[in-house]
Amino acid sequence: MQENPGSHPPFGTQPPYPYMSPHPPRPTWFLPTPRGARYDHLARTPASGLWRQFVGTILIAVNFFAVGTVVIVGGAIVAGILGIPTPVNPEQISSDPVFALVVLLLSLAAVLPLVFGTVALVQRRRPGTLSSVAGRLRWSWLLRCSGVAVLSLVLGQLAQFGALATTGETVEGMFGWTGWERFLPALIVIVLLVPFQAATEEYIFRGWFLQAFGTRLSNPLWSILISSALFASLHGYSWAGLVDVFAFGAAMGFLAVRTGGLEAPIALHVVNNVVAFGLSAAAGNLEDALQQDKVPVPWQSLVGTVVQLGVFVIGVLYLTRKRSISTISG
Repeated sequence: MQENPGSHPPFGTQPPYPYMSPHPPRPTWFLPTPRGARYDHLARTPASGLWRQFVGTILIAVNFFAVGTVVIVGGAIVAGILGIPTPVNPEQISSDPVFALVVLLLSLAAVLPLVFGTVALVQRRRPGTLSSVAGRLRWSWLLRCSGVAVLSLVLGQLAQFGALATTGETVEGMFGWTGWERFLPALIVIVLLVPFQAATEEYIFRGWFLQAFGTRLSNPLWSILISSALFASLHGYSWAGLVDVFAFGAAMGFLAVRTGGLEAPIALHVVNNVVAFGLSAAAGNLEDALQQDKVPVPWQSLVGTVVQLGVFVIGVLYLTRKRSISTISG
């Protein structure tokens, strides 16, 4: 049987195969994010060796204190150039409370890019995975959580005032008015810098630590407790204030895992700090607010803490289900 000469391509020609590059694709630095993972397990990549978590933690700790020192020293130099008198108390950053607030907030906010850099260089993963399981900060979800944060703050303050009144204590000194001339500059600084300061603390304690511990721990409980203890240790409040800070950290760590990101913790942290600094600035007590050991924290405030955190956690979890917020990576 004679073969059809047209059934084979002429010698030297190639069939129409799909195009393939002669050069293999270059490997990317960032490793793929694990699929179906909880927020605290997002660092479980092929580069999740224990030494990376150890080195990364050391780098963040060193940068936290080094950047703070550089900013404070730089602030002292700028204060000298601007002619701001040197504070009498060596524990104070500056004799001008608004300038001292700027230096304090910048000393914390400036650490945030270094946290992202540590995630990228040491853990070889995209910095966005520090924000949420979506690989980015979910802004619409953050705004919704902010609404719940305002409501929980109001109810918590009312509960605190009720506890103070019931036990015969007064709220004298918590409210006051120093005048627009002194309040407006402080308000501008608070609105512009507090969100970055609060977010930096969340990215370190509810972000880095939860995920670094999560590479080894299946249950997030220990990660939450350890990171909350570290968070509280950096505050100088009385025992009631430290309990308050620890409870805040534990609740925010819980929400970070259950909502798949830092949006809820950032929202409440920002609202809390803006209101706290704002009330102190309005009353003319900003100098005392910058020194935590001088901030009175009555035990009755813990009643407000329980109400505020309870309302916020329940409200956020309800919205998480109602809005079908993703809690695992895709």
